[in-house]
Amino acid sequence: MDPFATLGVERRYDLDLRALEKTHRELSRALHPDKHVGEAGKRDVLSRAVEVNLAWRILRDPVKRAEALFSIHGIAVGETSEPRSSPAFLMEMLEEREALDEAKQARDLPRVLEMGRTVDARAQAVQDALAHGFSSAGSDQEKLAAHIGKLGELRYFKRFLEEVSAIEDALSEEI
Repeated sequence: MDPFATLGVERRYDLDLRALEKTHRELSRALHPDKHVGEAGKRDVLSRAVEVNLAWRILRDPVKRAEALFSIHGIAVGETSEPRSSPAFLMEMLEEREALDEAKQARDLPRVLEMGRTVDARAQAVQDALAHGFSSAGSDQEKLAAHIGKLGELRYFKRFLEEVSAIEDALSEEI
């Protein structure tokens, strides 16, 4: 499935997520089973609605959106198919995770949130680099493949930010 075609949007990384959400809502309304008659028609509409929802989940997630674009251009994705991150980056992320764990143990919510903002800014910079890479490479597979390492970085940042969110929720409940 091509999530871009499913939602009728251009194949690009830097999508307008508000416009995409509006498109998703409109398609979801149009595909509501109650608006269609007959069992076969409802089945077809329900199947299409499932595709629309899956496409929305893929395209709103920066990692999944990049994976979809790389896959569409014939570049294998997945942590086992992509080049490994540099040892320096991995060491840096290990240190960041250790610092996050220390802040969690100390129940230092302001520190946790600050670390989240810092990593979020780095994640945004990687997303900007991916957007530029996809737009400048066009459909040149070799040029596109040169940017796949950014996807691995983005995955690390996403996991880190998910952990920050979980810590924030846990510490906020204690207050």
